[in-house]
Amino acid sequence: MNAYTHVPVLLDEVMQALDIKPDAVVIDATYGRGGHTEEIMKRLSGSGRLLALDRDPQAAIDARRRFGADARVRVEQARFSSLGRLCDQYELTGRVNAMLFDLGVSSPQLEAAQRGFSFRQEGPLDMRMDPSHGISAADWVNGAEEAELAQVIQTHGEERYARRIARAMVRARAQAPITDTRTLAEIIARAVPGRERHKDPATRTFQAIRIHVNREIEELDAALPEAVRVLAPGGRLAVISFHSLEDRRVKHFFRAESRAPDVPRGMPAPATPFRPRLRVIGRAVRASEEEVRRNPRARSAVLRVAERTEVRDV
Repeated sequence: MNAYTHVPVLLDEVMQALDIKPDAVVIDATYGRGGHTEEIMKRLSGSGRLLALDRDPQAAIDARRRFGADARVRVEQARFSSLGRLCDQYELTGRVNAMLFDLGVSSPQLEAAQRGFSFRQEGPLDMRMDPSHGISAADWVNGAEEAELAQVIQTHGEERYARRIARAMVRARAQAPITDTRTLAEIIARAVPGRERHKDPATRTFQAIRIHVNREIEELDAALPEAVRVLAPGGRLAVISFHSLEDRRVKHFFRAESRAPDVPRGMPAPATPFRPRLRVIGRAVRASEEEVRRNPRARSAVLRVAERTEVRDV
């Protein structure tokens, strides 16, 4: 597997869920290396349209190389929070029939040591989806207060030893700046007592730092309401998450958009009836044992799907 390999997760399940018609308008909000995009394009006729987004410049380059000559495709290097603006700009609002978010990092990002996402390879401690914007992981790790380090590691990594790890990072950086992935992974390993089976002790901390540096939760929170706003009635929204933090966010959003909030006993019902904007489609879907054997990355994947109701925003 090389730096440009990407195996799309839950491919058949996503295609079934999105139910793409030949003339559909589709958004792949996380192009990655185009595994889902390629399958979507097989389903579109000459009148179909696809908007492919990715904040990673290398992903955008790959998308333009592979699909740039196709008149049905428009490629944008953009983050999630740009989704609504781009749909307004290209007059897609209210016309989108299918949309996919495949969250987290892609295989090429993990496998490219120079990107600094992986604790399994030695490389500069960067972790930015777009290396031209924002602060690197090294800048944050070496500059944040111990309390902030611990809070981010605990919140975004759900790491029980967050305080110990933060304390170890502060002690280590006092001797020399932490600038590479191997050094950080070794600091974490020394700070964490014991070992979890099949899980490197650096897993949760690297995840937390990556999410924080790229503001991934904030981007997701900004994008989900915009995704609903731009969908056509009956349009489908599919989201693949790879850890519980993101999945809970998606689950709670879908629930809030599809079910009236509970009214406390003794309180009057709201004057304005609840008008759901989404209808949840089926249960959460996980990869089959066969897919996990073929692609271990699929082990933690969770797919949730919802459909836009007939109610339109005013």
